[in-house]
Amino acid sequence: MELRAGYKNTEVGLIPEDWEVHRLGDIAFLKRGKFTPRPRNNPIYYGGEIPFVQTGDVTKSNGKIINYTQTLNEEGLAVSALFKKGTILMTIAANIGYTGILEIDMACPDSLVAIDGLGKTDNVFLNFYFSFRREKLEELATTGAQMNLNIERLSPFKIPLPPTKAEQTAIASALSDADALISSLEKLIAKKSNIKEGVMQKLLQPKEDWEVKKLGDVGEFKNGINKAAEDFGYGYPFVNLMDVFGTSKINTTLHLGLINANDNDRKMYALKKGDVLFIRSSVKPEGVGLTCLIETDLENTVYSGFIIRFRDNGNLSDEFKEYCFSTSHFRNRVIASSSVSANTNINQDALKNLVLSYPKSKVEQTRIATILSDMDNEITALATKLEKYRKVKLGMMQNLLKGKIRLV
Repeated sequence: MELRAGYKNTEVGLIPEDWEVHRLGDIAFLKRGKFTPRPRNNPIYYGGEIPFVQTGDVTKSNGKIINYTQTLNEEGLAVSALFKKGTILMTIAANIGYTGILEIDMACPDSLVAIDGLGKTDNVFLNFYFSFRREKLEELATTGAQMNLNIERLSPFKIPLPPTKAEQTAIASALSDADALISSLEKLIAKKSNIKEGVMQKLLQPKEDWEVKKLGDVGEFKNGINKAAEDFGYGYPFVNLMDVFGTSKINTTLHLGLINANDNDRKMYALKKGDVLFIRSSVKPEGVGLTCLIETDLENTVYSGFIIRFRDNGNLSDEFKEYCFSTSHFRNRVIASSSVSANTNINQDALKNLVLSYPKSKVEQTRIATILSDMDNEITALATKLEKYRKVKLGMMQNLLKGKIRLV
């Protein structure tokens, strides 16, 4: 393949002719964190004013280490290592190669390595490159009871560098701007979601003129189908437990699994427009009783034995059903009515005895649901934009960190 003019082949791929590939140990200072006491949880070292960052804090930092799990006192600092603001910390145990830049001075244990660029190396540029190549960092780790990466394996890691720190900084600034845009959108989505949650609780709070009935008097429940393992993978569409998790409605059989269901099965476990599916069993308590609305008749589709179908008697609007079972008040009562063994479970009798308050008028039900749906649509649009921005940033990283696009 003919080389692009002005570029050269290297061990890290195609880069500009004036860029050079360096060993990390030659362009940065590397030092392992420290915390020597055993047992580690001895309280005499904790509770002071010195931030003590852990592996999980770095993994969740999104590139900027602000939060920390614990603090050390002076005794703790004496057996640990303190690193200055601006230093990169990298995880080297369990979750390998996650990095972040310290926003304040912090101490850290030996499950982290501190990295600080020497002379002409920009730390923010390095941090973005580590993020871009995290899978390659993971490949350097040793395997055993858990994965580990040490300085000896990390030092030879190859990094392509622009010839000047000014170009590194320009690349880092462009990617930091992209991060800031993504962060602001994430915060806006979180804010809108919290507002929607508050509005939902207020709108669905029972009013004096609302109907108050047990669910068993509002509709009927039916457990799903149970089949042998050899009946799965062919036949007719099948709504499983995982199809209900993470969605508020189902309106297509696309992406559903298949099950061998006969004519009687498909009649008995049919799914019609307006049906609500409750999760009957979940490993975690917060999963039990989650619901989704069937938005259209799903021809020849049946549902799992881990699911209970609710079909109301016509007094609830479909739009209202999408939201009325999702309030924290209702969800808390579902969990309180559940039983716990290996999993958390709820049965038909418990669901039948749960009380639902709802407007007598379907018009009012739909009006409430429309307000909440509009808010959901706004949040969905923002989430779509967020995903687009994340893809744009990835494209920027691929172009800027390989020198395909030059900023200076």
